[in-house]
Amino acid sequence: METSTLLIFIVISALATFATRVLPFIALSRHADHPLILHLGRYLPPAVMMILVIYALRDFRPLAEGHMNMTPNGLPVIIASLTVVAMHLWRRNALLSIVAGTGLYMLMVQLG
Repeated sequence: METSTLLIFIVISALATFATRVLPFIALSRHADHPLILHLGRYLPPAVMMILVIYALRDFRPLAEGHMNMTPNGLPVIIASLTVVAMHLWRRNALLSIVAGTGLYMLMVQLG
């Protein structure tokens, strides 16, 4: 495949992705004060975060076989989860908490 063809594919994909992100804001801009939009804006972000937490911890068994799970997978999950909670309680910034927890987890997993 030629470089120009690849660049065209990348540009079209980027524009399509951008359009799908922007169109809801443009379409709903006149209805920003609607009670349903306000309700979704208030309760949807925490619900999505809870779903992500449940998904991330779905295979974690803290008391596997009657003792604390300190396997190579268990300890990084515990430390990263506690880091996310501590960072959020300290700074009240969800993005900072997620980045810190994810970064710490990946560092622990990669370094062993």
